[in-house]
Amino acid sequence: MTTPISVDAIDLKLLDELQRDASRSNQAIAEAVHVSAATSLRRVKRLTDAGIIERTVAILSPEALGHGLTAIVEITLDRQAIDRIEAFEARAVAEPGVQQCYRTQGGPDFVLIAQVADMPAYQALAQRLFTSDVNVRNVRCFFSVHRAKSGLQITLPAKPLD
Repeated sequence: MTTPISVDAIDLKLLDELQRDASRSNQAIAEAVHVSAATSLRRVKRLTDAGIIERTVAILSPEALGHGLTAIVEITLDRQAIDRIEAFEARAVAEPGVQQCYRTQGGPDFVLIAQVADMPAYQALAQRLFTSDVNVRNVRCFFSVHRAKSGLQITLPAKPLD
């Protein structure tokens, strides 16, 4: 559970530095923000405890690891009862090839971003998630031919949050 906290200008600078490269040492991040290492560490822990920082991960190159096919998939379900929506979502989230899963409105019920090795790997994923699910009515898939940008950075507010 997250606890609402106020976020001041130093917190925003720390968040910006962490979004740029969280692999740097606490000392390096503190120096970039012009605070002590202890202050940086304490504030980052506070931001993490409050749920503002969800997790810290390494961003890997899909191509370097043999996962060069990116699929953007729209899914429309036949029945939108909450139990059916939640059941499909749970299966999609559990699928290792699915990197992102969004429940959407005004179009398809879900949009998935999948990263797989190749077309046979995508076809296997499609069989597990879509073809075998009688509640999946429609699937539209778009395959990426070039990744111009990939990131999870959040635009930070210009002023502190109270």
